[in-house]
Amino acid sequence: MSENPGSLQGRVVVVTGGARGLGAEISRRIVASGGRVVVADVLDEEGNATAADLGSSALFAHLDVTDADAWHRVVDLAVAEFGKVDGLVNNAGISTGQFIEKESVEHFRTVLDINLTGVFIGMQTVIAPMRAAGGGSIVNISSAAGLMGLALTAGYGASKWGVRGLTKIGAVELGTDRIRVNSVHPGMTYTPMTAETGIQVGEGNYPNTPMGRVGEPEEIAGAVVYLLSDDASYVTGAEIAVDGGWTTGPTVRYVMGQ
Repeated sequence: MSENPGSLQGRVVVVTGGARGLGAEISRRIVASGGRVVVADVLDEEGNATAADLGSSALFAHLDVTDADAWHRVVDLAVAEFGKVDGLVNNAGISTGQFIEKESVEHFRTVLDINLTGVFIGMQTVIAPMRAAGGGSIVNISSAAGLMGLALTAGYGASKWGVRGLTKIGAVELGTDRIRVNSVHPGMTYTPMTAETGIQVGEGNYPNTPMGRVGEPEEIAGAVVYLLSDDASYVTGAEIAVDGGWTTGPTVRYVMGQ
């Protein structure tokens, strides 16, 4: 256990999908914990604004996660500006809401390309600089949909199961390089993307979970910072569900006296 729990002092982390929502909160927490961050996203205006808000410990880089050449440019920029890369958070992704029967093949492939192939390219790209830095930590953002069969997710659920599996493969392949690879599985979390579904924060607004509410970005970011830090120095290949107990089992309401 480190003397300063959750400290990322001196760490350099690339966060994909970092312009807004969960990615922006993760980036903020990294800087607050003493790290430096490359906010990578296709949303240039929002990404630049997020990096500017975080000050000199952050910079923005345009990144389409399906483009291997773009990945190399981002990692090269991180090394040139901050000296190294020893952390990666694969957060970028898109969601779907279709039954398998209704999902088009084209859209299914698009979702897998962004949500899974993008994670693969990112992992592959940072291996060499992490080795050069003496090790590192990769945190892949999967989903509760990567822990159970969730109707209406089709490509999204398949991609998040793939992220879960790729994480474990990376953990066993890269462990001797001192590169840890773990996955975080958020449940329903209030972000700009999920707000479109009509969810709201607060107790009693999401009865599907034992805790009776949706998550908020800072709650997911806490798990990510833990995995990036030395507090998780013996943790690799793990999957952390941050879902209010959603994937644990059916919700039961207990009434006193019964």
